[in-house]
Amino acid sequence: MHQEGLLKEIRKKIGLKSLNDEIANVLTISYDAAHRRTSLKTKLSFEEALELAKYYQISLNQFITSDHQIVVQKTSAVTETKDLQSFFQNNLSVFENLPLSDEMTIYYSAKDIPFFYTLSDTLLSRFKVYVWMNLLNAKQVFIPFLQFSSPYFEEDTKELRKKYEEQNVVELWNNMTISSILQQISFYCDTGLLQKKEAKIILSELKELIEYIEQKTENNPKFHLYENELMHLSNDIFFHHPKQSLFAIPTNMFGYILINDSKTCSETLNYFEHQIKNSRSLNESGNRDRKMFFNKMYEQIENLKQKLS
Repeated sequence: MHQEGLLKEIRKKIGLKSLNDEIANVLTISYDAAHRRTSLKTKLSFEEALELAKYYQISLNQFITSDHQIVVQKTSAVTETKDLQSFFQNNLSVFENLPLSDEMTIYYSAKDIPFFYTLSDTLLSRFKVYVWMNLLNAKQVFIPFLQFSSPYFEEDTKELRKKYEEQNVVELWNNMTISSILQQISFYCDTGLLQKKEAKIILSELKELIEYIEQKTENNPKFHLYENELMHLSNDIFFHHPKQSLFAIPTNMFGYILINDSKTCSETLNYFEHQIKNSRSLNESGNRDRKMFFNKMYEQIENLKQKLS
């Protein structure tokens, strides 16, 4: 029964292509051997079923009868700066494997400023990578920020940010979203690893980023920003599409558990919609409320600037 279900899902993916040809190609077997599997005369081995499911991006959760067990994916661990290249490429592949269209909406619970915005050729972006690497790699010796050499992955990060900003995006923020980056700047200045001159440049770039997000809130109909003061934000990312959704739960700054189980994704959509009901839309609220929200962040940035003077 499960083999028949898997083959049915593959047929949906390949359209008018020959199922036997496809199976033979993916499993590197003969046409006749593939035909025996598609006609159910020969059972697929466990390894063959996994290989087909992986190749055609088919969730195995639909073949699990228990509501309390699901199959998940885990992104590769990032412990060194060289691992970031594969992390960004894996994120690009997530977009490439999703049915991107006007029906796609990305929900982001922004405990911190969404990392997509700090994928740029700026001192702010370089500093974020510096912090991430110091936090993730227990063996790394803390070195001054100016001595830190960030690997080159500008093409991947530009494409990743572009793909994110092209989608319908719903972000939930609160007054703590900006706090972590400010605490990091303050900490590395206090330890002497970050010079005040560079810190002030990073703060200026951070202000420019917040100004950009404020302008998006006012002018971009595909971008929706909500202020949520009641619930703990978590950096969860949910890619919702009627045909195929994906829920990404962070395990650390650069690690995610990926879930495409339809029931779990449906529950996640309901949860985000519930959070939105308890949030204030900064797109639809008046200029006064929107300005008050962003001015609080500008004030925090300016206060830290003054402290560093």
